[in-house]
Amino acid sequence: MKSSARKIQLASYDDLFKNDEERLADTQERIQMLSPEKMQPFPNHPFKVIDDDKMNDMVESIKEYGVLVPIIVRPVENGNYEIVSGHRRHHAAVLAGQEEIPAIVREMDEDAAVLVMVDSNLQRENTLPSEKAFAYRMKLEAMKRQAGRPKENATQIGQDFMRGKYSVEILSEQVNESRNQIQRYIRLTHLIPDILEMVDNKNIAFNAAVEISYLSEKEQELLHDNMDVNECSPSLSQAKRLKKYSQEGKLTEDVIDAIMTEEKETDTKLVLKGDTIKKYFPKEYTPMQMQQVITKLLESWCRKRMQEKER
Repeated sequence: MKSSARKIQLASYDDLFKNDEERLADTQERIQMLSPEKMQPFPNHPFKVIDDDKMNDMVESIKEYGVLVPIIVRPVENGNYEIVSGHRRHHAAVLAGQEEIPAIVREMDEDAAVLVMVDSNLQRENTLPSEKAFAYRMKLEAMKRQAGRPKENATQIGQDFMRGKYSVEILSEQVNESRNQIQRYIRLTHLIPDILEMVDNKNIAFNAAVEISYLSEKEQELLHDNMDVNECSPSLSQAKRLKKYSQEGKLTEDVIDAIMTEEKETDTKLVLKGDTIKKYFPKEYTPMQMQQVITKLLESWCRKRMQEKER
């Protein structure tokens, strides 16, 4: 009797006199004012926090109005918090000298936190290829774990049994990218940092970078050194050949140099859509007549430019 009595938990004095609204409020997430110093970044956060003009504008805005949109954090050890969403706002608040910033404290496990972190940041404009690459990879791995599939099985995509769809299919619908494009982005996570930075800076085309990602780390380092010396980047055709020689175990420094120093084919193909140019011609004009007019106009324009240069 005594043992069963110990299991009975009596409501506290305060709880006895709370109304239904107050009890409901206790279960809801609340905005709290927290010190930025008690917050730490999300592990392996793939989205860059850059001190650029946009960051400067955010700092000035926070100095004047404060942080208007609360960041999302989750509690961790030692009474600190891990930032799930709002790394740029947190950084700007620190630069603005804010002692406290509004935050939503949310209890969630690591996989749930990854999903929130990725979803909230992918909505940003001008997301870099490297950011998408690691974000897609992190989210897909989290989805697989939530679906109960072994993450080490790289060829088998985890399945969401509740919806009967593969995780990559669900991710494809959420981010409006094809399955193949998502996998291509994830391939970029196999690039060495120096080459991945070149992709972000648009010094290497996306599709060529995907092919290069199949090279070993040592081969990528040799390729990067070659690109640095010759001030060039591989075309898609060159990248495919680099991959082929790598898979055959024949990609040496000399082979890389031979491929990278060859003269590239230039693509001068230009397509003018009919809907774009039809409005400038009579309705009865045929495509051939339009082409003749365009050619004559270009010849006239070219002669005029040459005359201006000779003056």
